Amino acid sequence: MSIDGLRRVRDNEKGWTCRKGGLFTLRNKEMLLIPGPTPVADEIYDALASETWAHTDPRFVKIFERGIALTKEMFHTDGEVYIFAGSGTLAMEMAVVNTVAPGEKLLVVSHGYFGDRFTQLGRAYGIQVETVQAEWGRHVDPDAVRHALAQGGFKAVTVTHVDTSTGVAANLDALVPVVKEAGALFILDGVCATAALEEDMQKTYGAPGYTIDVVLTGSQKAIGVPPGLGIVAFGPRALKARAEMARVPAYFLDIDNWRPVMENPGRYFATPPVNMIYAYRQGMEMVMAEGLPARYRRHEALGRAVRAGLAVYGMRALAGEDVAAPTLSCILYPDGVDDAAFRAKLASKGVVVAGALAHLAGKAFRIGHMGNVTGAMFAEAIRRIGETLQELGHPVDVSSAVARFEAVYGEGR
Repeated sequence: MSIDGLRRVRDNEKGWTCRKGGLFTLRNKEMLLIPGPTPVADEIYDALASETWAHTDPRFVKIFERGIALTKEMFHTDGEVYIFAGSGTLAMEMAVVNTVAPGEKLLVVSHGYFGDRFTQLGRAYGIQVETVQAEWGRHVDPDAVRHALAQGGFKAVTVTHVDTSTGVAANLDALVPVVKEAGALFILDGVCATAALEEDMQKTYGAPGYTIDVVLTGSQKAIGVPPGLGIVAFGPRALKARAEMARVPAYFLDIDNWRPVMENPGRYFATPPVNMIYAYRQGMEMVMAEGLPARYRRHEALGRAVRAGLAVYGMRALAGEDVAAPTLSCILYPDGVDDAAFRAKLASKGVVVAGALAHLAGKAFRIGHMGNVTGAMFAEAIRRIGETLQELGHPVDVSSAVARFEAVYGEGR
């Protein structure tokens, strides 16, 4: 019996299988350990493959209503949530265009490549955008944010909860109060964090009313559902901001067009992705069945353990443990490791990781450790990474790395 009490099976026909306490099974021919999409559990595949019903069928409406209710529960919001066909990027746009009008000011707090995208997005809609950036692998200094906001007039601030390029998790305890002191809306990009880190929209950060106003995310990362859905939650202040806007420069993304559907999914605005809603409802049932506190602990333990195991190979995470995310790590190569050769050989062993972005391309790889994944999978992945390094001529101690992973993961659990 392996760690977590998981039974592991590997054969060429069925692929990789993990079972945990009857909660889910995971059978895939490869371990897809990229920043997203993440491995999909059989129960979600089965839901996705169910017979397609009419989008006005009462049976589908009931499933959609349940997905909406579970989403509100996850974000602990007394506002509204919107679930629609699209990517996390489209969710970013929905969050911004419904809160910041053309000509108004938006401050982008960026910990990496995906935080920077808000700058381009805002300018595309005629918004005045300023950016506060961190060195890759580090937090943005809250004092730098406070200094920028002191210029006045900012309608909202965007913060990426986990930047997929760097593996840095934002410090909400430090940033939310700074933003709220300035009277701005706090928009949180949760694409690489939701369902793995707390995103409680009624939690107060330091003072009454100091809360997150908008959370946006996608279906394909820590929620563990295939790509295809954008999800955005708006709190009361964000909804008030939309109500005060005469119009928004969008049609599909205008939440006023979607609100009747979210209140009663039997109504029509645009045809929903019926089978993806099946899958999403099942994925959210699994998230809530595990329990949010337990799921947060599992991700935190897994992230620390993966980085500890890889460190035995001389593979150092870009983000130090004080800023590192539970969901994804950007891992720097030791001297002499060829990125393309390493990732290709590792993929031939059934473990798929991603290359690094921008100036880190070729110098690092990114490994996702989020969603419906298990400690047993990552113990095996650490082993195969070590074997790959050995085959490329880099002597490493595989057994020590796996043992280190298991020890840290066990302590964290």
